[in-house]
Amino acid sequence: MAFSFDLPESIPVFPLPKAVLLPRSRLPLHIFEPRYLSMIEDAMKTPGRLIGMIQPAGEDRLQTIGCAGRLTQFSETDDGRYMITLTGVSRYRLQDEIEGFTPYRKFNVVWDGFDADRKSNESDKGLNREALFELLQRYFEGRGLSTDWEAMKEAEDELLINSLSMLLDFEAEDKQALLEAPSLITRRETLITLIEYSLRSGGEDIVQ
Repeated sequence: MAFSFDLPESIPVFPLPKAVLLPRSRLPLHIFEPRYLSMIEDAMKTPGRLIGMIQPAGEDRLQTIGCAGRLTQFSETDDGRYMITLTGVSRYRLQDEIEGFTPYRKFNVVWDGFDADRKSNESDKGLNREALFELLQRYFEGRGLSTDWEAMKEAEDELLINSLSMLLDFEAEDKQALLEAPSLITRRETLITLIEYSLRSGGEDIVQ
């Protein structure tokens, strides 16, 4: 995937528990805290309009790996809140924090090791869609959830797996494992393991 901007050495980060962004996926966000309103305004002035999503790791600590998203949709409500969408560009690894005068946190980052994030969509030839959808149906029914099954079934491998990884309600450490998966295949394997574990925890037996 070619960009009209260079990946910067530093980015603002937005810590948010259980919220992960993945490359080429979209994450809608509702921004209302003054420091993050300022972050959005500053990001809009930069060539890449990048914001680094990352999960907290306790107190003031953050996870080491996050994913940067480009601000691709923006609207403002009558009372000054922002409704935005970030489109995932690439994962990154945190380095040192930049001390300064911004009300939000900024870090130096490195993009090395995540080259595949910036290329074309990944596919998963080993994906058994029928088995996955049977598993998902039990998961959704057990939690009283609904979804557009037809749209989900038409989604390409990467969009399907990444969207589920972002949307399903797993613990923060499980979300981080999905984010850090080195390939789409390993992310799918992790995702299925987490869904099966969740079903077992809810008292349902998994039939292999």
